[in-house]
Amino acid sequence: MNWTSLLNSQRLGDSRTDYDSVSYRSAFQRDFDRIIFSSAFRRMQDKTQVFPVPESDFVHNRLTHSLEVAMVGRSLGNLAGDFILEKEPELKKDFTMNIFGDIVAAAALAHDLGNPPFGHNGEDAIGDFFTKNSFIKEDFNLTDNQWKDFTKYEGNAAGFRLLVNHHPAEKNSGMRLTFATLATFAKYPRPSLVDNSKLNDKNIKRTSAKKFSFFNSELDLFKQTAKETSLLSLSEDKNVFARHPLAFLVEAADNICYRIIDLEDGYNLGYLSFKEIEGLLIPLLMRSKNAETTLIKYNAIIDNGEKVGYLRAIAISVLISETKVVFEENYDKIMSAEFDSELTDLIKSVDLLEGPIKKSNIFLYQRKPVIEIELAGYEVIYGLLEKFMQIYLQPNHMLSRKLLTIMPTQFHSKDTDSNYCKLMRIIDFIARMTDSYALNLYRRLSGQSLPSV
Repeated sequence: MNWTSLLNSQRLGDSRTDYDSVSYRSAFQRDFDRIIFSSAFRRMQDKTQVFPVPESDFVHNRLTHSLEVAMVGRSLGNLAGDFILEKEPELKKDFTMNIFGDIVAAAALAHDLGNPPFGHNGEDAIGDFFTKNSFIKEDFNLTDNQWKDFTKYEGNAAGFRLLVNHHPAEKNSGMRLTFATLATFAKYPRPSLVDNSKLNDKNIKRTSAKKFSFFNSELDLFKQTAKETSLLSLSEDKNVFARHPLAFLVEAADNICYRIIDLEDGYNLGYLSFKEIEGLLIPLLMRSKNAETTLIKYNAIIDNGEKVGYLRAIAISVLISETKVVFEENYDKIMSAEFDSELTDLIKSVDLLEGPIKKSNIFLYQRKPVIEIELAGYEVIYGLLEKFMQIYLQPNHMLSRKLLTIMPTQFHSKDTDSNYCKLMRIIDFIARMTDSYALNLYRRLSGQSLPSV
């Protein structure tokens, strides 16, 4: 892989070559802006991160989490860019350190954009619906690849679908982001169904194989993205690719944020005591530069809430620095696709991050309100699918026709749509809802509440 291609600022669906020629804003900053001004991004303010949003404004939702991941990603990208430009000084002619940070920030900002309402439980509900209604595969004449998109529904792939085709009436364009940002967004650059016999190296265990980043419907668009950014192919059929090197930084930024910031939410909601937070984060503070001076500043803070915020900031700073070291140490293998692990699994403080901190994260995820919203969210998404899938399962039924009238026309099928596309439009409609809208619609359609006139 080479950086001239990896930093490709050409836009998907836009052949103009002088579009981003202004000096005050890079093409990748424009990507960031397009994402942040999109309706899909705004909807994340009403999508649960971990904890149900209380009346207070303490806890994070998907929107605030994404903003924080983008900021951590920008720092990691700038650090990586500085290293890369020193290692390959010929790049300085065309690129600056900040270009790398801008790309990572934009991709990180969008990393949760495809999450359905109620997060992973929404994904599970969609997958389970199709698994339990396996007759749909035969009745709708779906291929194995298409069927796997439904039974293993993945928010990452939904995110790529939204970025490249955010309105169903628009084809091959979407937000018209740069190829570099789209490739960096894809942490799992492969389809839902992979023929392992066609992999070039079947013996390498890859973290990029844990999930998938594009549906069958976007295969050609991702292959175009991979070609434009020179991503290495990892399979004979040219459907599986190595990660863009900057995708490792997006993943690391996400890991750092949710591991540390979930602790702060847990403290603000009273699930973790101040002493517990100190026990978890002081060890990271002691691994910071000038730890003794930092500790003196910490001890001078009077308010416990402010102390927790200070510990959070220092912890994130330490983890960013350690992640930078791992990226640099593995740079050559990353560029040749020999490296495919999470950077944060190899940092100096992995003993803390994946030890007591992870244990506390799990404790928080098992709190009653979290589990209750997970169970409720599953029921809501599964229930909405049961209702709206009747539009195609029983198209002539009176209720199906009525359901079609309350679904926005942008999600209605066209005469040219395949059966696969018709089903995907229904899922697009449900998956792009906010938590509140999905819950209220489910209540109204199930007779638990009635709309006001």
